Amino acid sequence: MVVALACSDAAETGAAADSRSSLATAPGAQEPVRETYEVVRQFPHDSAAFTQGLVFHEGYLIEGTGRRGQSSLRRVEIETGRVVAQADVDPRLFGEGITIHEGRAYQLTWTSGVGLVYDLDTFTAVQQFRQVTEGWGLTSDGEHLIQSDGSRNLYFLDPATMQPTRTVEVHDASGFIDQINELEYIDGEIYANVWHSWEILRISPRDGRVIGRIDMSGLLDTDELPDPESVLNGIAYDPDTGRIFVTGKLWPSLFEVRFVRR
Repeated sequence: MVVALACSDAAETGAAADSRSSLATAPGAQEPVRETYEVVRQFPHDSAAFTQGLVFHEGYLIEGTGRRGQSSLRRVEIETGRVVAQADVDPRLFGEGITIHEGRAYQLTWTSGVGLVYDLDTFTAVQQFRQVTEGWGLTSDGEHLIQSDGSRNLYFLDPATMQPTRTVEVHDASGFIDQINELEYIDGEIYANVWHSWEILRISPRDGRVIGRIDMSGLLDTDELPDPESVLNGIAYDPDTGRIFVTGKLWPSLFEVRFVRR
């Protein structure tokens, strides 16, 4: 489905504020498992990349970056951080989360209402789609695309229409949780960054319940992060080896990590 571009700075400011709702009372739920991490390896990462989405694909990382005039889709060599292919996004758009589904890359934009589809062989945008809400994070469970918009909602989208077939609300025993950002589907669970948080949530796709909380604090010295928006954001999973990679916006490093219970 092809649509025309549309963007409005004023609309973006209002929409973003509306989506960032506060906590509310949630249905009863068990306390999530508490976890931390071990660093397996550390790799260089482009410190100018405002990372919005991260996916492992055929030995490389596919990375979506944001900010107007700087947004892109990239194929990145893990060991060196070298960008081996790049598609620049229309400078009017603010790139957000990405995923790969059935051999194509999907990229959201923040509040312009337009998403992009790429051919991974040519690394060119071949299609556009209309987003139903703000674009934050995106992943695929193999059947649906799963989208966040900064609220407590996760939307399960039909890839043929990009319309939601169902929605779950992220919650734990203490209430609903908003600011849900970058997403990755790992072994039947949704892993999610929370904006301006050092935690990664493990979420049940069935009902939005938080199964686990992974404390990532201390992963990177905050003295290396001069920009207040240099937050943890980016989770990628290699299903063949079980490797998990994480990074953040404007981070100088990418980490292969192992999650462990406290």
